Amino acid sequence: MAKPANKDDIQTTLFKLARPKMSPRELLREARRVHPDASKKEIIRAAFASIIAHADHDVEKAMVLQEFALKERGSDEVA
Repeated sequence: MAKPANKDDIQTTLFKLARPKMSPRELLREARRVHPDASKKEIIRAAFASIIAHADHDVEKAMVLQEFALKERGSDEVA
């Protein structure tokens, strides 16, 4: 069984995966491939933390992460 990812690992993954014009659903799908044991809630929280940590380094990625986090935080866990 795979070791559960911690928030820092998920943050790093999200920052690496995020790219301009990427849909929130696509980012979630890619993040779940890397961290299959992480819940949607954990991934969204990591996205918010990543925005805070990296916004001044890469604005475009921060915008993708912001769109993802805001759009997905209110949707059902089943995505």
